[in-house]
Amino acid sequence: MKSMFVVLRITNENNKQPEFKQFKFANMEIKVLGTGCTKCKSLEKVTKEAVEKAGITATITKVEDIVEIMNLGVMTTPALVVDGQVLVKGRVPSVDEIAKLLTK
Repeated sequence: MKSMFVVLRITNENNKQPEFKQFKFANMEIKVLGTGCTKCKSLEKVTKEAVEKAGITATITKVEDIVEIMNLGVMTTPALVVDGQVLVKGRVPSVDEIAKLLTK
């Protein structure tokens, strides 16, 4: 996982001394697993919407190769894999649910 750091200078009205805070943002590797069915396409669409809604940086890849899907331990599609961990399989969650999973 690639990481990016952002340093913010924060000034407080009560304290004239500025504070510096560092935040880490990760580039998530997201895989949408599915052979091309309607539900698989829906999962890809809502995943893209959730990434945008959550304001995170991510690389989204669609995996349709059944052997690769099975090698990830998934037997029911669609499935959502984030940074190598299967988070959802066999259903299409809402945009809000995916956004919550991505920001945990």
